[in-house]
Amino acid sequence: MPSPVNRQAGPRVRYSREQLLAAADRLLPDVIAPGLDVLLCGINPGLWSAASGHHFARPGNRFWPALHRSGFTPRQLRPDEQELLPGWGLGITNLAARATARADELSRDELAAGGAILRAKVEAFAPRWLAVLGVTAFRVAFGVRAATVGPQESDALAPTRLWILPNPSGLNAHYQLPELAAEFARLREVAQAGSAGGS
Repeated sequence: MPSPVNRQAGPRVRYSREQLLAAADRLLPDVIAPGLDVLLCGINPGLWSAASGHHFARPGNRFWPALHRSGFTPRQLRPDEQELLPGWGLGITNLAARATARADELSRDELAAGGAILRAKVEAFAPRWLAVLGVTAFRVAFGVRAATVGPQESDALAPTRLWILPNPSGLNAHYQLPELAAEFARLREVAQAGSAGGS
């Protein structure tokens, strides 16, 4: 059986099953800088991302297309271009550092511990908005059972504001790419309006 090909990062990148499984022990560095407009927070790295060293690298993940279609970036970036994001006021981190094939392999304790680490990170880097990509993971990490997609009325990370976006994984059948991009665009409009107003 041929090895899978990561077409987002380029047609020549291939990973065997053994390479992907070995990547579970790797940590994926954040793309982060002080004072970002929006810090986007995934649940945890997938094995493709851990193997490549780039966030949202698995073929079929809708993160990069949604980011572009929403107007956050002027063109669709490849995962290996992630270091360009701070130039547009954007960054990427994760709730949990451990790479897995599926986010549901994480325990509730891992997500709760990740929430505490994320709070410290937000305090240190002070983004204007923290956008968590996954409502279920947000509920566990922040202990807010009734949270829904969209802005959160919470001062838990003040002055950073909170927003929940849908998980862009191809496994999330509740949102197709147009709906996903529309949710990203809702955040962009609010974040850019606040930035233009100097708040």
